[in-house]
Amino acid sequence: MAAEDSRARAARKDDHLRLAPGSRPTGAHSEFDDLAFVHHALAGIDTAAIDLSTHVDGMRWSAPLYINGMTGGTTRTAAINRELAIAARETGIAMGTGSASIAVDDPSTSTGFRIVRDENPDGLVFANLGIGRGGDDVRRAVDLLEADALQIHINPVQEIAMPEGARDLSSWHASLEEMIAASPVPVIIKEVGFGLSRETLMRLRDLGVRIADVSGRGGTDFLRIENDRHADGGLSFLTGFGQSAPASLLDAPAGFPALLASGGVRNPFDVVKALALGARAVGVAGVFLDAAVEGGADALIVMIQRWLDQIRSIMALLGADSPAALVSTDLLVRGDLGEFCALRGIDAASFSTRSRATDSPD
Repeated sequence: MAAEDSRARAARKDDHLRLAPGSRPTGAHSEFDDLAFVHHALAGIDTAAIDLSTHVDGMRWSAPLYINGMTGGTTRTAAINRELAIAARETGIAMGTGSASIAVDDPSTSTGFRIVRDENPDGLVFANLGIGRGGDDVRRAVDLLEADALQIHINPVQEIAMPEGARDLSSWHASLEEMIAASPVPVIIKEVGFGLSRETLMRLRDLGVRIADVSGRGGTDFLRIENDRHADGGLSFLTGFGQSAPASLLDAPAGFPALLASGGVRNPFDVVKALALGARAVGVAGVFLDAAVEGGADALIVMIQRWLDQIRSIMALLGADSPAALVSTDLLVRGDLGEFCALRGIDAASFSTRSRATDSPD
């Protein structure tokens, strides 16, 4: 790729980083708030009996929490990736990078991605590429990070809103088949904040996809970010487009091999709610990015350790000794999320009595 193009792409990445905090909802209602656990006062267990590890398509993760892919490719983003990688190393959680397409096309920018593996040589690290790349690009991105898995992000809303984005999305299905076939490591398909519907997950399953991050709306809003890059406001009238992570998890087809969740995750309680809806692990981007930018790796390490402790405490309260056990807890699905279930033919009431199926007979 020409140097001028690389510079333009690097500037766009810095634009995204600059605009991301302002794109997130502040004080707004979240569909995570439409979920409430039924409190069973004698269900509690010992926190010491809880195993936070989770299994994702044969991979064992030490905790059901990961730093989701965000950035890379410029001097500023390299410094941030270093802090994120140190925090991932010290807390033992998985981490993804932002799209490495710029490094695949221009190796001079690869330091901002490679630093993640250099700082975290033994950790669980995900490379990231956007759909539409070829098999050689897949292998180069995985090799660059010595990645344990590859996130392929699907971002049609962002592309349509982006001034320089793709306008022909018709080849994406074929591209995805090629990228999956070329990857030497497990593939994680993820949206970028607009959710994966039941129909999309079924198509992905038919392609052989075994891990999908539903990545719903409610967090960093790439539609708003791209609209802010337009002088005329772009497609601002599409604000609110897509589904939340809770809606996508409720909508998911039964038996999908491994679901991950991200998008609008604000606190450990949101993490536990997503796990209770069937996610194997939950990705956090914006909240962790803010901590790393403001206080560096040390501040983020403290935050992640606190989150893990709080997740464990909530699980003890609910009587769940593992993340997988949370799918047997009783959940009330109300508000906008309840309406979504009704309109999509999902039996929301069945979530409120799940513990009865695991109760021992008298």
